[in-house]
Amino acid sequence: MENAKGHVLKYGDNVDTDVIIPARYLNSSDPAELALHCMEDIDKDFSKRMKKGDIIVASKNFGCGSSREHAPISIKASGISCVIAETFARIFYRNAINIGLPIIECPEASKGIDEGDEVEIDFNTGVITDITKGTTYQGQAFPEFMQKLIAAGGLVNFINEGK
Repeated sequence: MENAKGHVLKYGDNVDTDVIIPARYLNSSDPAELALHCMEDIDKDFSKRMKKGDIIVASKNFGCGSSREHAPISIKASGISCVIAETFARIFYRNAINIGLPIIECPEASKGIDEGDEVEIDFNTGVITDITKGTTYQGQAFPEFMQKLIAAGGLVNFINEGK
């Protein structure tokens, strides 16, 4: 699995699935359409200011709320390479892995990394490097089978590939 590298878009506690992808867009299952509206109720300029590869950093309980898969799909389709948070809602965590969106829990990184910082993540070791500040944080590395699942683009692709 390749490293992720990008600039940070930072959010606080309890970013729920309703602000990740507002319910008014749930009539679509097209990832590209969902990406256009990702985070717009919490950050109206998200889709204009984020660039492919950027990283979301948030505080506690990211992805709380409903169990909809639309939320991690919209984040992944927008071009975000990883979400780092102090904690994730459990069902969001599972849905993110199932659709192939890398997410890492790391309280220290969540607190120490700021909006706009350039960050690199080594998924093999779990090391998160804030290039802007020259600091590193130890996140939880993905086990090998989860790296393969994410690299395949999610659970369905992983199973279809027969790995």
